[in-house]
Amino acid sequence: MKVAVEILTGPLFYIEVGDDATVGDLKKEIATQQELPCDRLMILTLDLENDQDHTIIKDDQDEDSLVDCGIKDGSKIFLSFTPIDDESTHQFVESTILDSSID
Repeated sequence: MKVAVEILTGPLFYIEVGDDATVGDLKKEIATQQELPCDRLMILTLDLENDQDHTIIKDDQDEDSLVDCGIKDGSKIFLSFTPIDDESTHQFVESTILDSSID
C-alpha cells in the first residue's frame, strides 16, 4: 500500500507499507524514513467522499489496521506533532517566581 504523507509544516512524501499494516506500523515507517520522533506523530485523515471534515487518529489506535481507519492504497494523510511535555520546566519557573515573591 502506498500512502501520500504531507507534514503540515513541511514536505509531501510517500510511504510504502503492507496491505495489513497498522497505524503503529505506518508511524514507525514515517519516523524511520523522515528521522522524526515516533511517539509524537499525530495522523490526520480527510474523507472527502463521505463529506467528513477530518479525523485525528489517536494514540490508542496504533494497533488498528490502516484500512479500519479509512487509509487505503493511494490515500493522502496529514502529519502533525503532539506538543512536548515540558511541565517540569513550567513548575520550576513557577516555583522560582513564587519563592522570590515571598521575600
